[in-house]
Amino acid sequence: MIIAIPVSEKNLKEDVCVSFGRAPYYYVLDSNKGEGSFLKNPAVDQPGGAGIMSSQILINNKVEVLITKSCGENAANVLRAANVEILKAIKGSLEDNLTAYKKSSLEKLIEIHQGFHGKRS
Repeated sequence: MIIAIPVSEKNLKEDVCVSFGRAPYYYVLDSNKGEGSFLKNPAVDQPGGAGIMSSQILINNKVEVLITKSCGENAANVLRAANVEILKAIKGSLEDNLTAYKKSSLEKLIEIHQGFHGKRS
């Protein structure tokens, strides 16, 4: 299974990034091989469509599960069309979320927001 988690820093102790599409990095783990690496997100500074672009990057990297705190509607639609499961991150670090995933204790992310559509906060 290939799992992705958005983070702000390249550090396993880092908390999950609050933003999916504008996260600076994704930690991508191949759980079958036990190998993980940080993937730079080129969509982080896009004026619009960051969630869609980020979704496509993960799909291109064969991600099957996304663990995130939030996700916009357009990004979620792209991910779902590619059969990527979207799970809600728990409060804590990247490691905490991977542990929770291994214990099957993460819930599906059902609170999908409308997205920011070019409006950065």
